[in-house]
Amino acid sequence: MSLLTIYVNAQMPGGGNMRMQGGQMPTGTVYGKIVDATSGKAVPVASVQVVQQKTDSVTKQPKTVVIAGMLTENNGDFRLENIPLMPPSKLIVTAIGFEEQTLAITFIKPGQKPADIMNALDKDMGNIKIKVNSKMLEDVVVTSTSKSLVQLAIDRKIFNVEKDLSAAGGTGIDVLRNVPSVIVDIDGNVTLRNSAPIIYIDGRPSPLTLDQIPADQIQSVEVITNPSAKFDASGGTAGILNIVLKKNRKAGYNGSVRASIDQRGMPGGGLDINVKQGKINVFASVGFNSRKSIANGETERLSTISTPNTRLFQVDESTQKGQFLFSRFGADYFITNRSTISLTGGIMRGRPSGTAVSDLNIDSLYSTGNKSSYMERLSNNKFKFNGQSATLGFLHNFPKNGHQLTADINYFSGINESDNIIVNNTYNNPNQPLSYTYSQQQIGKGDNKNFTFQSDYTNPVSDNSKWEAGIRYNQRNVSSLNNISALQNGQYVIIPVLSNEFDYIERVGAAYTTYTGRFSKTAGYQLGLRVESSGYEGTVHKNEAVAGGGTVKKSETFSNSFPLSFFPSIFLSKEINDKQQLQFNYARKVNRPQFMQLFPFTDYSDSLNLSRGNPNLEPEFTNSLELSYQLNLPKSNSFLFSVYSKFTNNLLTRYQVIEPDALTGKSVLVNTFTNANSSFVGGLELIAKNKPLKWWDLTTNLNLFTSKINMEEKTIETAGQIYSWFGKLTNNFKLSNKWSLQITADYTSKTVLSPGGSASQSGGRGMGWGPTVSGSAQGYSMPSYGLDAALKFEFLKNKAASITLNGSDLLKTRVSDVYTNATGMTQHVYRFRDQQFFRINFNYRFGKFDMSLFKRKNNRVESEGMQGM
Repeated sequence: MSLLTIYVNAQMPGGGNMRMQGGQMPTGTVYGKIVDATSGKAVPVASVQVVQQKTDSVTKQPKTVVIAGMLTENNGDFRLENIPLMPPSKLIVTAIGFEEQTLAITFIKPGQKPADIMNALDKDMGNIKIKVNSKMLEDVVVTSTSKSLVQLAIDRKIFNVEKDLSAAGGTGIDVLRNVPSVIVDIDGNVTLRNSAPIIYIDGRPSPLTLDQIPADQIQSVEVITNPSAKFDASGGTAGILNIVLKKNRKAGYNGSVRASIDQRGMPGGGLDINVKQGKINVFASVGFNSRKSIANGETERLSTISTPNTRLFQVDESTQKGQFLFSRFGADYFITNRSTISLTGGIMRGRPSGTAVSDLNIDSLYSTGNKSSYMERLSNNKFKFNGQSATLGFLHNFPKNGHQLTADINYFSGINESDNIIVNNTYNNPNQPLSYTYSQQQIGKGDNKNFTFQSDYTNPVSDNSKWEAGIRYNQRNVSSLNNISALQNGQYVIIPVLSNEFDYIERVGAAYTTYTGRFSKTAGYQLGLRVESSGYEGTVHKNEAVAGGGTVKKSETFSNSFPLSFFPSIFLSKEINDKQQLQFNYARKVNRPQFMQLFPFTDYSDSLNLSRGNPNLEPEFTNSLELSYQLNLPKSNSFLFSVYSKFTNNLLTRYQVIEPDALTGKSVLVNTFTNANSSFVGGLELIAKNKPLKWWDLTTNLNLFTSKINMEEKTIETAGQIYSWFGKLTNNFKLSNKWSLQITADYTSKTVLSPGGSASQSGGRGMGWGPTVSGSAQGYSMPSYGLDAALKFEFLKNKAASITLNGSDLLKTRVSDVYTNATGMTQHVYRFRDQQFFRINFNYRFGKFDMSLFKRKNNRVESEGMQGM
């Protein structure tokens, strides 16, 4: 159901009409193959018709009307589309020398439980065997059901967000703000249950950042807190957030256009188009977004790493502007009714730039008194990134429903370039003349190539069991060049000791198998095992000075490999009754060090906040357990309670160390990474969906949790164990047939920082935009809360057009307030960004809805053209 682009609101006979969003009656599709019952060979040129009984407008008597018909192809295939769901239909098969066959097609059967929408409107009838003197009568039952805003699958929670008003015209970050269990800070860093999750795009790991995905392209968000063996073993500390993009694969033509503008006059827009004719389906989507982001902050720091001690008070103001282009396009070729090949491409472009002004007051604390100085730091940065990708996918559906084989190859190539000039003006105090100026230029360039091959096989062994297996190989090549220069005699001269060049290759091979079955009609299970082999290698290129002047480039290689690691998973489910369900799951997972965590050079882009990776990091392994209870009550009320715990060994975490500066030799603090001894995360979560009134839908999320980091290195102090809670309320009001309102409020209490920083974003070095790496074994954040709202007006026939006004952080309370305590330093950083921000969005859709294509193609790969960016 998460694959569909529309809502279908249905009632059983006697309960009212069944209509799509916009008032259109849905239509169905029936396809299959006609074969000889004796030989099993295809029967070409057989007549296949769908007929219905209708009332003659003149005689008022029932008569049989042919709704659709065709002759089978040479391979026996037939496909009949646009069949009205009511009244009931019959499928009639005739061929010379064969008995006429009639199959009843009942789209709605009294007493039948609602089935999956995909199967309701797109039915593979299998191989229909015909022979002389025999009749085969079957009932094909297809029912339709409305798509719930929250769905509980055996291994995930699905939140359908395509109607999220507050995200209209925004990005993936705006969408995630309203997803239960998810916390998004002011920089766009994402945490799930106080840990950084792995972000998936359509079921695949993706370095594509959330602020680069238009919200209008997102259909649903799958929260997988404890992934099974079918998924990559990485992402153990918090699980996976799978962003499912919209799929527009409908017969005929259809599409939508959208436009938006925010309070700072920054425009955005996009176009989606899909055209299907015969065996070919062509699609394209393009989105443009421009942003202007303003951030302010203050930093107080007491440093005791050297004599004299220093006290810093810093005030920052930064402005970032940029334009982003997001496009994907491709075609599907339907080889047969059951076999499809798809080719998808994607292009992304971005040109952000910005300026920052920092005022720094520094007091040197001597025993005889304090000596003060003042520095003004000006930064001007430019950044650009280009990315392109291609995905080739294949899907084959066997006659048995759910029995399929898929394979896909994905390749991505992208580059980014940055140019940042920083000028430091030093004064004895703000009222005295300039005493010293130091100017620095930072030029960076990165190259990212990603190749993935994956094949999956699914076989429903019986009505109550299913076997799945698959293989996957992924290779990522990253190169990075960063040159830092100082202004000397009017020209920028590269400083070798601060500049660096780095190449990195990561390889992961995997195979998995899962088996899903039932103990009884009300109890089920899923057992899985995944095997992964991984390794990485990096090469450091360094320019070193030689006697007599000049430099020479030297290279140093480091690597690590893990031949085989095993990752089991167990999922148990028990239906207590038709209103209550109980689930338990266990899985073993791994988090491998990310590129920036391994990067062996010190980043001098901010002289007061130096950072460096650690090439000796090893993966962390997590054992995760979760127990969930769901209660469904009348009138669309439901409650989901979860108790969870995660035990991690070899935890990847940030911390600060004292070491001499490469240029001055003075002691400085460097932010780096290490493997802690272990950590524990546990909590209790509640997600409630209620309908207090007919026109009011309420979603409540409450998460009570605690975490603790155990450091083997006794000299590294941690923040200790803190008990925290997070709450979120989302209210949807149906004011009238055309007007709707959404109000969302959230609160986060005092919390230990996410240990490894957010792995959900992957911006380039020196980008100066959006998310930054956060999290430390030595820090915590103070409480923060916020209020967002959106108002939507729909108009034109079938509500084809809409205008949405949304505002974020209406109370100007959503801030980042972080304390860090480390050996030789205490620090308090207070920041806020884009408070009371408003945007208006217009959307218009056109074309006819038809969901007949979903089962004929590999939906997993069709939107993955952008995944590698």
